[in-house]
Amino acid sequence: MGEVEREQPVAGEAPSEGVRMVPVGDIRPHPDQPRRHFDEEKLEELAQSIATRGVLQPIVLRRIGTGYQIVAGERRWRAAQRARLHEVPALVRDLNDTETLEIAIIENIQRADLNAIEEAEAYQRLIADFGHSQEALGKLVQKSRSHVANLLRLLDLPSVVRQEVAHGHLSMGHARALITAPDPEKLAADVIRRGLSVRDTERLARTVKDGGTPKERIAKAPPAPDADIAALERQLGDMLGLAVRIAHAGEGGTVTLSYSSLDQLDMICQRLSGEKI
Repeated sequence: MGEVEREQPVAGEAPSEGVRMVPVGDIRPHPDQPRRHFDEEKLEELAQSIATRGVLQPIVLRRIGTGYQIVAGERRWRAAQRARLHEVPALVRDLNDTETLEIAIIENIQRADLNAIEEAEAYQRLIADFGHSQEALGKLVQKSRSHVANLLRLLDLPSVVRQEVAHGHLSMGHARALITAPDPEKLAADVIRRGLSVRDTERLARTVKDGGTPKERIAKAPPAPDADIAALERQLGDMLGLAVRIAHAGEGGTVTLSYSSLDQLDMICQRLSGEKI
């Protein structure tokens, strides 16, 4: 259900009076779209909803030659094709390459549609092709500079490990723990096979780096925290770009956000007060 409800306006979209109907066949995807992986089950779910209710949120396009190129909304366009629609509502805007990529990244991040590797590759493209600094990127996507830097470090991992992250077999926390390991590819396979938590992976990476015996150290390690709480900590940490700790007891508890600079503290305050950054 959330797939349809999350179709909200994204940064850079024009007012609704600019909406027009555009033939589906005249639209082409952007070759540098940050999102590479589309969940088949969710795509089919959205297609069924569109077949019944139509496309609720217009896609954003720009003119390319005699047709149009998608700036934001490729998933809606794909689902509309599956629903056999001949036209979709769209906003046609005059955008250059930089603006196009920026809007595509912001839209996907706002909807939490990018995995960590896709997000990192999008940041790398903005840095390499358009000269954005890590600080500027953080402001652009409303994340901390350290969050951007940590994501970019994931691109130093072997391609096999990056693919495991992209396909959801390893979390961003797992990947960060593997970056400095002597043989991250071998270690990643071990982590996946044994179903290790992020904390166990961090201990394993440290042990291997020190030349120890991983299995013995992991076996003697203290019990891992509740899996659901740990998953929430990682999810919130990745969304905010900050270290998050949740202490849950009974029916309540505390959430602790750790910041390393006044800029990060200011970002937290602005988000909590609902201000735009």
